[in-house]
Amino acid sequence: MLMDIHQIIKKLPHRYPFLLVDRVLELEKDVRIKALKNVTLNEPFFTGHFPNRPVMPGVLMLEALAQASALLSFSSEGEVSNGERLYYFVGIDGARFKRVVEPGDQLILESRIERKKSGIYKYSARATVGDELAVEATLMCTVRDVAAS
Repeated sequence: MLMDIHQIIKKLPHRYPFLLVDRVLELEKDVRIKALKNVTLNEPFFTGHFPNRPVMPGVLMLEALAQASALLSFSSEGEVSNGERLYYFVGIDGARFKRVVEPGDQLILESRIERKKSGIYKYSARATVGDELAVEATLMCTVRDVAAS
């Protein structure tokens, strides 16, 4: 299942400048997702990270993986973003950063559901640039209902 930016914003509550998934390339419900983040010099974080050598912060690479993982879970459950249910990080294990990600790179985000139990999802996730591993981690997220304002 492919998903463009219009379909992504129907699933995720994130918006610019914090929406970090541009396209879903593959999605196998309840199993795995492969998505794309185009990294451009226009990203607001590059102004300060770092002015003379722009590098995508590792925490934002993990956030991009979490957003892809949330897309997998939301799509598996057939949900759309209505502001009433959100996915939150509850853990990150074994995060390893292997490659610097710079403007012009295409970050390929891959996540696989390892387990779903008591509302906690566990994913094995990795991001690559070309054939090179940029980051890998085990992510844990939970879905929570939020009170409407």
